[in-house]
Amino acid sequence: MAFTDADMQGKRWLTDRIDAAGLPHWIDGAANVSTKIQGTRDAPEILVGSHIDTVPCAGALDGTLGVIAGLECLRCIKEANLVTRRTIELVAFSDEEGRFGGMFGSQSICGQINPEMLATMTDMNGVKLEDELRRHGLDPLGALDAARDPETIDSYLELHIEQGPVLDRVGKPVGIVDEITGLFTWSIRFKGEANHAGTTPMNMRNDAFMGLADFAHEIPRILDENGSERSRATIGKAQILPGATNTVPGLVEFSLDVRDTSEKVLDELSEAFRKALSAIARRRHLVFEFQPKSYITPVHCSEKMIQTLQQNSRKLGLDAHPMPSGAAHDAQIMGRMVPVGMIFVPSKGGQSHSPAEWTAWTDIEAGANVMLHTLIQLAS
Repeated sequence: MAFTDADMQGKRWLTDRIDAAGLPHWIDGAANVSTKIQGTRDAPEILVGSHIDTVPCAGALDGTLGVIAGLECLRCIKEANLVTRRTIELVAFSDEEGRFGGMFGSQSICGQINPEMLATMTDMNGVKLEDELRRHGLDPLGALDAARDPETIDSYLELHIEQGPVLDRVGKPVGIVDEITGLFTWSIRFKGEANHAGTTPMNMRNDAFMGLADFAHEIPRILDENGSERSRATIGKAQILPGATNTVPGLVEFSLDVRDTSEKVLDELSEAFRKALSAIARRRHLVFEFQPKSYITPVHCSEKMIQTLQQNSRKLGLDAHPMPSGAAHDAQIMGRMVPVGMIFVPSKGGQSHSPAEWTAWTDIEAGANVMLHTLIQLAS
């Protein structure tokens, strides 16, 4: 996970690979790792990248594939002695997975981080971002200096595993993303009353867990009534306290992750979920609290980038599949500032954020070649 000792070791491994390719590297105030191929003109750059942090019990690819494929593209361009008009820069962003509630690295580059956020961002276990940064010898306020002038960036391109089953099921080697989902995440509490499991009658309980159970069953109805076919809602983490087998739960803490490609739909879902939680709390005689942890708006990919990716896919004889992204990515943050494009490669069985995560080498090669040809075209 982001800013753990293992993550920082991964950053050092990446800079070693950049050095081995004969390319320069630097690390900005948000601990984003970068390298570049210099263009011949003082023109806005082409950015390419992804992230190398991950989640607990994850697989080998996720964002890392996009970073490594991007580095390979730069290495190929250098070894072929190709000269491009625009500079191509690779960025490995910090904390895309949102350990601290957002996409810290890309948000820093887009100037979306401020001192108040740096002082208050924490993970689900209460660890403060600024403490983790200082532990690794980093100045938290350095993230403010990572902000880029949007006039210096022409566009951003990202390759990523799909993290879903669509490409695998339709048998397509690459996907071209048209929209990237927006999302919000909440940390929610139901407070009831802990009591003896044997002596407290069922009709006299303020059982916090029953509030969670009621809410979980409400999710399909709320999505049907207020969502779209691209809506998703997930309770991914829950803790029951005091956690004894013979005690009625007095407190339940859980997460809620809600996604859609429409900002209007997200707003409607937010209101519907709040009303449902409040109604359950009243019915079960519980106290309901929630804390917003993150909000990311949906992004439409650039039509020019989509067309360029389609052209290069056809040129390579690849049948590319147009599709939305149900997962959030650094491209989503970058898309608020510059035109963005995304390439997906299939995930076997739709598996991701899991040790079973894998993509066939032939599909990886196909996606990397689309990226290489597109980068050369954009930079030339």
